[in-house]
Amino acid sequence: MAQLGICALLLFYFLFSGLVHHIKSHTQKQHKPHKLDRPNFIIILADDIGWGDLWVKRPHNSTPTPWLDSLREKGKRHGLRNGVTHNFAVGSVGGLPIKEITLAQVLHDSGYYTAMIDTLIFTERKVLFNRKHEQCYSKVPLPLFENETIVEQPLDTWSLKERYAAAAVKQIKTSVSRKQPFLLYVALAHMHVPLFHNPFFNVTTQDPYTASLSDMDSLVGTIMEAVSTEQLENTLIWFTGGGSAKRTTWEGGHRVPTVVAWPKKIKPNSTSNALLSGMDIFPTILSLVGVKPPSDRHYDGIDITDILLNDSNSGHKSIMHPNSGAAGQFGDLQTVRLKHHKAFYVTGGSEACGGGSGQQHYHHPPLIFDLSRDEAEEAPLNPDSDEYRTVLREVEKESAALLLDIATDNVSTANYRKDPAAVPCCQNLICRCHSLK
Repeated sequence: MAQLGICALLLFYFLFSGLVHHIKSHTQKQHKPHKLDRPNFIIILADDIGWGDLWVKRPHNSTPTPWLDSLREKGKRHGLRNGVTHNFAVGSVGGLPIKEITLAQVLHDSGYYTAMIDTLIFTERKVLFNRKHEQCYSKVPLPLFENETIVEQPLDTWSLKERYAAAAVKQIKTSVSRKQPFLLYVALAHMHVPLFHNPFFNVTTQDPYTASLSDMDSLVGTIMEAVSTEQLENTLIWFTGGGSAKRTTWEGGHRVPTVVAWPKKIKPNSTSNALLSGMDIFPTILSLVGVKPPSDRHYDGIDITDILLNDSNSGHKSIMHPNSGAAGQFGDLQTVRLKHHKAFYVTGGSEACGGGSGQQHYHHPPLIFDLSRDEAEEAPLNPDSDEYRTVLREVEKESAALLLDIATDNVSTANYRKDPAAVPCCQNLICRCHSLK
């Protein structure tokens, strides 16, 4: 098993939220038989990318993103069970509970080669760093991992894009040499904060954010070129965001751009207005492979194969948005999306980010907006109107059904315990090393 990773700075805790970046591939000596026509999957997850950041969304106000735009022209654009309710800290011992099943696990057991370049520590783990000295605990430079060994600390962020790209291309080539279908998951550090912009990079603007956006687009292009070079036409590429402008559940805070492309399968340059979620990736990919998910738990995502391949617009009726670090308590229901309506029980706050989104407010009854008429969420419905009362009844019904479903599900509990010995440091005193070849 090969693994390369980048761990978050404790110094920049509020920027990186204590997450870990790593590249990981799963291999085994013997694989179950698989069909030669099984598709490959590449999932690219951008961090904190705005809904209007892509050139195709706002060509007169956005940074040119030619590779992402070309991906869109080839495909389609889409408008509490596991116990993980918020981010883990740099010194966290826990992670995603071990009994949770990941997409990579299911596909790996079905004969897929799986690899990820990721921004999370996925599972509960042993303490990797056992030190007596604590001088570097409070200001830990960003480290680069290979397996469980730090090979560089601090990481050279100027070369981050090139390392992402090289690792992605390597994993694609490895799957080809093994003659296996593959799942490649690439969770980018872009666009969380503009720490990765090389001032000497040839871009048309000096703005750090747009320069980073161009940098990310170039990275996507490298992955697309690798797929083309290896003649992997039967490859579905799914680009989406792990968060929009962040901090709130206003549309500008959590709506993300999504592009899915699959040559000869998905109609080029098409658009869907279906209400979808990142939770749909798991059931959809398993459906396309012909593998059933484990039956001992419930799933919030839906299979959107019909939307991707047949232009259906039958998405979610409702989506619940629990708090994960903004207003309210961790895990509490903050917002409910019901078709084109949206109900807010809590707004503002963003305590984890220093209260930068204004004072926290609870709303009883909730604020309700009609996004079909008011996408900017500026004019809530009149609580005395028939429309408000009708929507509120449906919102309460959907919320109660979800909470009951979770209460009867095989749920997990995450371990948020911290241990100073879990803070990544390559040596006892100054946390500085460089052993890359």
